[in-house]
Amino acid sequence: MGAIVKFMGDFLNQFVVKGFWGIIKGIGLGIANIFNIPKYITIFKGYSSELGAGGIVLAILAIILVLAVLAGIIFLIVLLCKKYIRFRKTVVDQEELLNEVATLNREVIKLTLEKEKILAMKVSQLGLRPGESPYLEAPDGSAGTSEAAEGAEGEDADKLDEDYSRFYKLTQVDLELADYVPPVYNNDITLPEIVDMYRNFAASRMGLYYEHNTIRLFLAAFSSTRLIILQGISGTGKTSLPYSFGKFIQNDATIASVQPSWRDRTELFGYFNEFTKRFNETEVLKKMYEATYKEDIFLTILDEMNIARVEYYFAELLSILEMPSRDEWVVSLVPSVWPTDPKHLFDGKLKLPENMWYIGTINNDDSTFAVTDKVYDRAIPIDINTKGKYFEAPWTDNLTISYKHLEEMFRECKVKYKVSDESLRKLAELDDYVIEHFRLAFGNRIVKQLEDFVPAYVGCGGTEIDGLDFVLCHKILRKFEALNLSFIRDEIGGLITYLNKHFGKSNMKESKEYLERLQKLI
Repeated sequence: MGAIVKFMGDFLNQFVVKGFWGIIKGIGLGIANIFNIPKYITIFKGYSSELGAGGIVLAILAIILVLAVLAGIIFLIVLLCKKYIRFRKTVVDQEELLNEVATLNREVIKLTLEKEKILAMKVSQLGLRPGESPYLEAPDGSAGTSEAAEGAEGEDADKLDEDYSRFYKLTQVDLELADYVPPVYNNDITLPEIVDMYRNFAASRMGLYYEHNTIRLFLAAFSSTRLIILQGISGTGKTSLPYSFGKFIQNDATIASVQPSWRDRTELFGYFNEFTKRFNETEVLKKMYEATYKEDIFLTILDEMNIARVEYYFAELLSILEMPSRDEWVVSLVPSVWPTDPKHLFDGKLKLPENMWYIGTINNDDSTFAVTDKVYDRAIPIDINTKGKYFEAPWTDNLTISYKHLEEMFRECKVKYKVSDESLRKLAELDDYVIEHFRLAFGNRIVKQLEDFVPAYVGCGGTEIDGLDFVLCHKILRKFEALNLSFIRDEIGGLITYLNKHFGKSNMKESKEYLERLQKLI
């Protein structure tokens, strides 16, 4: 046993004392020798008499170099220490932040539970089960509203039935229009008269000046789609055009200023709040509902519509308004039915009004999104890039017109000014040419819009060839911008030659000018 103890003592003495301690002692001795300034001075004095002037200079330079190395070592050690401290502080802050988030989550859960308890207590005071409407019939067949009101305390006991409607704004429309009497509409006016009358009204009453052709395009667009896009440079009257037209027909347009945060249909219709059990209606929805009572023309302006992605918040309307039957123009608002819901809602759904058009304004700059083909194909885009010139206009009264009369005039135009077979044949040949050289096609939707738009444009005072030119330029040639222009430069020149040959050099001016601008961009 004594030998083992002696062996372990000698072994640990060699390993710990002479080994580890020797390392620590050696490092400490090395550091002490590095910073032993008196020793350096002694060495320098000992050799100063033998070095001479030149040697002393070199010795001083060597000393400075050594000091610089020492300073660098110290700087690196300090820098590493700071980085470690900063890293450690970040880790600690992150841990504290995570702990704080966890604490807040726990508090949110507690508050949610308390809210549910309060709501349950409130519902129990009304004598109902959670989620049950105060308007459901009682077991004995009575309405149940008065009994629920008797069980409530405070101001709830004094509320009237209509105060409980989850559609407050729509219910107000029901009350306001309960005894609505429609005005006497002017059913004798013609499309050219509307163009002239509105142009003079805008100039004499509002100081807005528009060319005849701009108004023709705007009015004719009503015949082929429910979505009209006004685009161009700022300050040319894009928003003022539908706004003043609403004043002209004595039914103010609803302006919905699009926000960058718009993501879905709730921005247009609103949403049902599960906690308050009320539907948060928008002004657009209120106007839609009001339109179901009237035959007036209603306009909704989507101002700066591409400041958010149109195909997100307007997607449902784009799809619904494409339905061939207007009976299918239905949007679902709530999944259930309450007896106090507005009169013109059925099964929680609203039939979109036939007399409402949506006018979007677009500025193409770095702050906006590009409008996709899905939207353009379903709309009529109108460029407004010039300011109207001043002209003397007579004082002009407002117009009272129903949408039914307007649509009747459009139907008459389709018979009277039907697109000629020759023009349709030329367009079919042009379609084949574009498919062959550019791999693009018109599509049935564009052909249908053309057959609706062009007759209405002629009925407003335009010509068939100019109407065809407008549709070709804004609905078909616009798609060229998505192609690689450098590869189709020669093909664009060939298309201009094709238009000259088949439609005449003096026709299709807008399309040719557009193609020439594309060539200049290459």
